[in-house]
Amino acid sequence: MAFAGAAHHRAVESRRDEALLHRMWTHPETRTLVVAGGEVQVDPGTGAPLWCPTDQVPAGERYLLGVDPADCVRFAVHLPVGVEVERSKGLRELAATASATESGWLCHAVALAQWHATHGHCPRCGGPTEVSAAGAERRCPDDGSTHFPRVDPAVIVLVTDAADRALLGRQDEWPAGRFSTLAGFVEPGETAEQATQREVAEEAGILVDDVRLRATQPWPFPSSLMIAATAAAAGSPDPRPDGIELAEVRWFSREELAESLASGEVAVPGLISISRWLINGWFGGHLPDDPGWR
Repeated sequence: MAFAGAAHHRAVESRRDEALLHRMWTHPETRTLVVAGGEVQVDPGTGAPLWCPTDQVPAGERYLLGVDPADCVRFAVHLPVGVEVERSKGLRELAATASATESGWLCHAVALAQWHATHGHCPRCGGPTEVSAAGAERRCPDDGSTHFPRVDPAVIVLVTDAADRALLGRQDEWPAGRFSTLAGFVEPGETAEQATQREVAEEAGILVDDVRLRATQPWPFPSSLMIAATAAAAGSPDPRPDGIELAEVRWFSREELAESLASGEVAVPGLISISRWLINGWFGGHLPDDPGWR
């Protein structure tokens, strides 16, 4: 699963030691990833993420990402609006081929950059904020308040019925035939299980129970934490799309989904998403749009 396959040492204990951070930054083995406009700078020749020595990167906000297994310190530099790099790629494109370890670094860098880009002013007094704790915070020098990167929990659920069919829905703005598992944000004062039941009832008109949390995935588009679940519908009720979040919602047997994918009538999320992980788990193997399909 993209962005969730490997954890890196984030060097939390080093974030407030300015002398140590300076030594880290100036060390010849330190490497830096450049983020501009929500995209990552890549090597013009290979298209792979470009990790540069610190003396080869433009000026920008510095965020400490951590230390790799070879004790190489890694930073991200977030360029100001209007400053461009020779070539860059978005995180979705990079995650399709990046290793689990690499995608973890990329996710961390881009998620931080996107949060900092939208939190340049204090929500309490409106004054400009400054990067603090090596990028793990922003601080308002006017009122002294500290602000932390935002993460929005969202549930995403594979619902099955008594015939073990999967419930998939389609939003109106998606291309015709594109379906996915149902999802929605957790509301204040709500558990992930409660949010799962509420979202399915709201979007598809189906009551579910036996909600089981299966896995989580950071999803930096821009700042979600996806909480994957499975749930069971009582019997095989007819789904009713709410017409707001979902324009269409259907039950699919394994045979129906495989045939629809093979014919091109239906498409499902790509391999990097936790939605696809849920669908693959229910299906029991590769789907026809997967390179591993036989």
